[in-house]
Amino acid sequence: MPRRSEPTSAARPRQRHRRALWARVLVPSLLILAWVTAAGLGGPLFGKVDEVSSNDRTAYLPESADATQVQEVLGEFVDSDAIPAIAVFVGDGELSGDDLAAISDAVDSTAELGGVDADVSPAIPSDDGSAAQAFIPIRSDADLSDTVNEVATHLREALPGVTVHITGPAGFSADLVAGFAGIDGLLLGVALLAVLVILVLVYRSLLLPLVVLSTSLFALCVALLVVWWLAKTGVLLLSGQTQGILFILVIGAATDYALLFVARFREELRRTRDKGTAVAAAWRGSLEPIVASGGTVIAGLLCLLLSDLRSNSTLGPVAAIGIAFAMLSALTLLPALLVLFGRAAFWPRRPVFEPDAVVEEDGRPTSGVWARVATRIRRRPRLIWIVTTAVLLAGAAGLTQLDATGVPQSDLVLGTSDARDGQVALGEHFPGGSGSPAYVVVDEDRWRDAVDVLHASDGVDEVSITTADSPSGTAPVSPEGIEPVGAPGAPTPEPTVVDGDVLLQATFTDAADSDAAAATVRELRTELDPLGARIGGVTATSVDTNDASIHDRNLIIPVILGVILVILMLLLRSILAPVLLILTTVLSFGTALGISALVFDGLFRFPGADPAVPLYGFVFLVALGIDYNIFLMTRVREESARHGTRDGILRGLTITGGVITSAGLVLAATFAALSVIPILFLVQLAFIVAFGVLLDTFIVRSLLVPALAYDIGRRIWWPSALWRHGDD
Repeated sequence: MPRRSEPTSAARPRQRHRRALWARVLVPSLLILAWVTAAGLGGPLFGKVDEVSSNDRTAYLPESADATQVQEVLGEFVDSDAIPAIAVFVGDGELSGDDLAAISDAVDSTAELGGVDADVSPAIPSDDGSAAQAFIPIRSDADLSDTVNEVATHLREALPGVTVHITGPAGFSADLVAGFAGIDGLLLGVALLAVLVILVLVYRSLLLPLVVLSTSLFALCVALLVVWWLAKTGVLLLSGQTQGILFILVIGAATDYALLFVARFREELRRTRDKGTAVAAAWRGSLEPIVASGGTVIAGLLCLLLSDLRSNSTLGPVAAIGIAFAMLSALTLLPALLVLFGRAAFWPRRPVFEPDAVVEEDGRPTSGVWARVATRIRRRPRLIWIVTTAVLLAGAAGLTQLDATGVPQSDLVLGTSDARDGQVALGEHFPGGSGSPAYVVVDEDRWRDAVDVLHASDGVDEVSITTADSPSGTAPVSPEGIEPVGAPGAPTPEPTVVDGDVLLQATFTDAADSDAAAATVRELRTELDPLGARIGGVTATSVDTNDASIHDRNLIIPVILGVILVILMLLLRSILAPVLLILTTVLSFGTALGISALVFDGLFRFPGADPAVPLYGFVFLVALGIDYNIFLMTRVREESARHGTRDGILRGLTITGGVITSAGLVLAATFAALSVIPILFLVQLAFIVAFGVLLDTFIVRSLLVPALAYDIGRRIWWPSALWRHGDD
């Protein structure tokens, strides 16, 4: 067999040229094409997320919760799965007979509207004669928000002299739908605009901000593509809240990773003329901090899988998918774009090839803000870390003012709310819990005992039982038994029995989302427990949600701390440094939460906070805040190995100061964009995370961590080889 001839010396340069062409043109082009194709598939899904999402709070409860178990059997007692809307009618004075007749006619005519079930209740006048209420069932397959608005418009046009409100479960759900309406357009637009402005100010360039922003947007499109189909197939649960957090998290994280890569790329362009070589060197230098940072965030997010509350446990994988694509875009799409654009990406401030200046600087800028900060830390490290710690501890004292035990359903949406106004009017003229009863499932042999318990409670106004032979499907029940319904002499209805159980309905004297109603549910559960009864409904769902959320908060926070600590130990090959980083990050979180509590109470006058607010704030602040410490300390370790620990700390701070500050501003701006959605939970989370990131960026990472590490010296690396053999 003849041997292949070796290439001649003249052919070798041509082969190398072809390989270089493949590496620098074809591979980047294929990467860009792949991202554009995937983003093209994901982009159209932005307006279709509501098709695969749900804001039903019962759907997110654990299966063991009483409210969940009651909800599962409720459909067997009640033929319709319609969502009840309560129409409240209030006159200027006492409603006349003609007014009540007009209200009844208007209510009856709503059954002709699309989306309204036929079983509309008659108008029920209040005892004081100045108001009336009616129950209008909204079909579960109808567009809830549009149907509620149509019903409200119809009733107001038919009753010009009467004030009309739509409240109840359908009214509040419609408020939530309206609150999340801007999540696809407004939220994303504000976040992208904020990031673009910051990038233009940072780079003083026109093209580079668009390059960086495109990597973030493409990462979001592809992440949405994956999440949408997982939700479509039932693998994940998606809510408007999770959707908003996904958008913000991917835009912020992808931009942060891109900033780190671009900073390395700019450094390399000063050392080498060749853009391909510069991209390759930047990729090698950025790989460890980006993967370590993203991996830490993903690990922290996946700890949410331990949650009982499915709104928490599903956020973990959804957000982790987003972070994974944020990393992937920064390490594939961005390098590909920079290979094509090269120095032109920085126009009009292109980096100059100046290897002699780089050698003279010895890799460390000698002027600028961060050089001056490093000088001050070198002079008085102990004073700086003691003062900053004292200031942070003072801010953390505000934690005593934090009320995170839950908020009423009527306060979930900020701004004006017709459902909230309707609930106030309902409470003024009817029992506060009208339209949102507690459902009690009890054994058919013990329902009379359960009725006695319900009637004995001060928080219960009236009790009824589900029946099959009464017009409304329920009949009043007293301690003496079921009361006849209809004309005098009508037979007493028989209770509906399903698998040996009957369904009681208890109307509370207080609003269904009030603290008093929640206390009533807890008391009734204690008293009904010997009967084996289970309580569901709006109030019980809220109680179970808050309890599960508090359980998750107390469980997840320590687990996340432990996971991140282990990752930092493996990354930095040290014990002391990771422990100190965790402690400073927790202190930063405590300060952010304490200041936020003071602002929420004293400035915004918020009614409280959901128990999940501290948990979400912790997850994002600790996981993302540790990012900046990873960016800093991986560079510090790199510099310490060459120049000694103390000089390495100052070099790492000086080199990374600008890029980490820019990243912090970007992340704070993107999370602040959440506040454009008028949902209390998201507004509070936006403030906590945005303020906390700024605090971490400008105080903890810039002053506290480097000053403390400088004061400790090479002992910071204990027990690694850098501690044993390194220089101070």
